[in-house]
Amino acid sequence: MTPPTPRRTSTEPTTPTASTPTPGPPTATPTAPIRNGEPAPGGDAPADAGDAGRDALGRCVEDPAGFLANVFGADPHLRRGAGSFDDLLSLDDVDRALTGSGLRHPAFRLVRDGEALDRRSYTRPGRTGRHQYSDLIDAGRVLDLFAGGATIVLQALHRWWPPLARFCADLELALGHALQANAYLTPPGAAGLAPHHDTHDVFVLQVAGVKHWVVRTPAVAAPLAHHQSISELAEAQPVMFETDLRAGDALYLPRGFVHSAATQEGTSLHLTLGVLATTVHDVLRRVLDRAGDDAAFRASLPAGYPFDRDAAVRSVKAALSELMGWLERLDPADVADEVSEQFFARRTPLLDGQLAEIAALDGIADATIVRRRPRGPVAIAHDDDGRLRLTLGDRRLRLPGALEPAVRRLLDGGPLRVGDLADLLDADSRRVLVRRLVREGVLRTGGTAGGAGAAGG
Repeated sequence: MTPPTPRRTSTEPTTPTASTPTPGPPTATPTAPIRNGEPAPGGDAPADAGDAGRDALGRCVEDPAGFLANVFGADPHLRRGAGSFDDLLSLDDVDRALTGSGLRHPAFRLVRDGEALDRRSYTRPGRTGRHQYSDLIDAGRVLDLFAGGATIVLQALHRWWPPLARFCADLELALGHALQANAYLTPPGAAGLAPHHDTHDVFVLQVAGVKHWVVRTPAVAAPLAHHQSISELAEAQPVMFETDLRAGDALYLPRGFVHSAATQEGTSLHLTLGVLATTVHDVLRRVLDRAGDDAAFRASLPAGYPFDRDAAVRSVKAALSELMGWLERLDPADVADEVSEQFFARRTPLLDGQLAEIAALDGIADATIVRRRPRGPVAIAHDDDGRLRLTLGDRRLRLPGALEPAVRRLLDGGPLRVGDLADLLDADSRRVLVRRLVREGVLRTGGTAGGAGAAGG
């Protein structure tokens, strides 16, 4: 049996500066990534991204450090008077989204008495050019159903509502896990979903009104996606606590804790930020996928094994024995690097202002000031051939390894002039590199330079 080896992607392009859509996860080599605020080897890391993550978490909990050390993933947490969340999504914002934005299902849905309503009851046909569709919001019907007791759910707001896209991106930097965002607008006296558990942690941010929450003990500890909530079992769990969330309150629930919510008086609007955690189970599945690179683990079970239990048991025992030996030779750092890089590869790039940046590329010169995008999902590693690999949110960018010092200086977080790279690159090379990184959404122009480099332009 061959020892485990780092995975290589055989279809990667060989052009030094090629940028390709992010494929399956290649393994990072010993150079650790820059993690938007964590130290990188051989240099100091910027504090702005780390501060942004702590600030975002600090809006949800009183003590971010204590929360991460003692509460996250383990216990519910309630914070009173965290402050207004109207900047993330307000009642006026919801009104505009419902009545004037042309929403299409499943960006929104309606729920009543714990059951999802048939989308045909609140959507209508539409047409764009020659393309016809049947899932366009019918604002009149939606508002009528809301007045009749239905809860309106806005889904995946982290993808289409910029304030929440930014907030989730910041919160991801504090947690190290991906987030999603939904909003729930509930009329007076209505319940949303029946008692249930989620398979992801949630932060509940009460934006407006009051909502009564009932939290019960878990029916399944730390459930995975296939551990679906069973209504009868969920409702039978003992109540841990009940509480009224008012505007500015925040509640954290780890996955598995059964919960339900209802309004008493007035309209309620709350945000639910779901933490799509990478679990130990995910890591083990990745490791077992790696085992498939070894021919010994691709062998077929012996013919007739379903009819010969002893033969089946011997085959399984032998496979497990070989797997144990293989695991002992597996480098855990190799797997950890791969998992960490996936965090960056899955982050959605926030490219506000990028159209103007692309239009002005030709004007970038030594006097131009550039800085790393504050939420730019960038990780740096090396390929086996020595090339530098930058993992962005939707692609991997490969550059010649000799550019690493210049790239790291550009990504240290501080604004600098293109000419500040003069001690590392000649004039043409530094302008080509900066223009490329601006075009890829890694850098943006503007700001005040701090003279980070050893030479001026």
